[in-house]
Amino acid sequence: MGYDNDNIFAKILRGDIPNKTVYEDDAILAFHDIAPKTPIHVLVIPKGAYVDMDDFSANASADEIGRFFAKAGEIARDLGVAESGYRLVTNNGENAGQIVPHFHVHIMGGQKIKEGSMARGL
Repeated sequence: MGYDNDNIFAKILRGDIPNKTVYEDDAILAFHDIAPKTPIHVLVIPKGAYVDMDDFSANASADEIGRFFAKAGEIARDLGVAESGYRLVTNNGENAGQIVPHFHVHIMGGQKIKEGSMARGL
């Protein structure tokens, strides 16, 4: 599957759709999920055109991958969920429940998340 330049995250990156930005730099955008499943629910996306985790891990540079995950951890700390715990989730492909074909991770916290709850949508 190739990258779809009309997916919702591509539109957000172009500024066609507004978002509630948490963090942004030249390579990463983090913003609040529009349908949060936990009190803290932030999406972190690379600005590069990567379809999913498989595409990102295969085609992004080691520096880009390292920077992305280091920044996701920093964002979680800034959101105040690192100490109490948070879930970092990515879905890879249709069978895993990936809805938007642009690689992203969810930072979810602010409440106790029950074991196995992701399969039920929390």
